[in-house]
Amino acid sequence: MKKALIQLHTAVFLAGFTAILGKLIKLNEGILVWYRLLITVVTLLVLFYFKKKLVKVSTKDALKFLGVGTIIALHWVTFYGSVKYANVAVALVCFSATGFFTALLEPLLLKKPFVWIEVLLGLLAILGIYIIFDFHPQYKLGIAFGILCALGSALFPIFNKEFVQRFTPETVTLYELGGGLIALTVLVPLYLLQFPATYYLPTASDWGWLLILAWACTVLSFDLQLNALKKISAFTANLSYNLEPVYGIIMAFIFFKENRMLHSQFYIGVGLILLAVILQMCRVYYQSKKANSIAANN
Repeated sequence: MKKALIQLHTAVFLAGFTAILGKLIKLNEGILVWYRLLITVVTLLVLFYFKKKLVKVSTKDALKFLGVGTIIALHWVTFYGSVKYANVAVALVCFSATGFFTALLEPLLLKKPFVWIEVLLGLLAILGIYIIFDFHPQYKLGIAFGILCALGSALFPIFNKEFVQRFTPETVTLYELGGGLIALTVLVPLYLLQFPATYYLPTASDWGWLLILAWACTVLSFDLQLNALKKISAFTANLSYNLEPVYGIIMAFIFFKENRMLHSQFYIGVGLILLAVILQMCRVYYQSKKANSIAANN
């Protein structure tokens, strides 16, 4: 159990570190994500080939994977756009709007009843983002990207529900990231018309950070999470991933001294977002404990 928890929190830390790498890699965000996907997909293809984990899927499923992969790819592009047009801390704070979008979209798309307490907690996080936006208008483009990133983050787990019941996590990851790579190959030229790049081929420094991003923060993080889930519950994993923005913001303060660029209103906004996250964690924990108690009594 101890080893599994260490693996899980290492995966969460690596996930938080992706925002730092987005700042260190000077490529345009669209090109950055294209290279990240290329390196990751090629690596996974080689690994799964030698491990004999490559699985063929039907054309219908392949097209579905392409659709979800497109959402994931655009989610990453908007995330790194938020990092570059605002900063790491603001991007990670905007990412917290995911809960609000999930509370709205999941009932609509899956035809489930609304959980109004989740909607209200999501609105609390949105209020925190609004306070940051209101007092930091220079970050408005980055915040807009961050909101779109949160929307994408809420969408793809909803569409993934069908896949995880029918395919292994390895198959889902490979086909979705492969679909994202295909989608970006088509979309990035159009994206660059609106957000031009200063250069297109990675520098030596960019290559180094890209390899860390693809191999450590994507492939290794994925493997650590899968191994951890063999010993711990998905509930524990989901709670732990709430620490991703916290790790990222702390690293942004250490590496880039971003705390010097932020006013007190930023911390008020973050406080409201953290309050929403903590209340949701407590609510889910209480519900899980109550469900376990009922199951034990039966």
